[in-house]
Amino acid sequence: MAHTAMKKLLLATSLGMSLVLAACGGTAGQDAVASGGTFQFHSPGGQQEIFYEPSERSPVSDIEGPSVMDPDKTIKLSDFDGKIVVLNAWGQWCAPCRSESDDLQEVHEYAKQHDGTVLGINVRDFNPEISRDFLRDNGLTYPSVYDPPFKTAAALGGVPASVVPTTIVLDKQHRPAAVFLREITADDLKPVIDKINAE
Repeated sequence: MAHTAMKKLLLATSLGMSLVLAACGGTAGQDAVASGGTFQFHSPGGQQEIFYEPSERSPVSDIEGPSVMDPDKTIKLSDFDGKIVVLNAWGQWCAPCRSESDDLQEVHEYAKQHDGTVLGINVRDFNPEISRDFLRDNGLTYPSVYDPPFKTAAALGGVPASVVPTTIVLDKQHRPAAVFLREITADDLKPVIDKINAE
């Protein structure tokens, strides 16, 4: 009886995750790098918003990769030590990513005033010039790591590589405080930044 209930729970969880993973589709591959880190991502019941209290948080890996705008420059998460970092996985091919880009720029400006930054992870754009044009055309000034295969998904503790956009708000110790597996707005993220700063 308990075995049947467990199977039903696992099936329901799998179905929930498959609905969440339908955002923009995806694959995994090579380019960005990570080392260390203890965070393991879970989406209970296929939730699209997950929040972690300070006692529940673990640090993510120190990801790094080439800059979208300057391929000769390497961007590392550790470049932002002691700062709140809003990680956002995006691709110019993804309609929700295009829609949320103005909000992310607004959040970046807000975060800069509150000891933080937005850090993009550009995924599945295999022509970097298209990504650069997207950033320029939309006036996006926050840094982005160029990671077509979304290798950072594994590096960040198994964040589903098929969920794009994904936004993870890291506290000043680079521990996830919030995960959004959907398109975000500035109103979603500003209160999370405020809460972290108040901790």
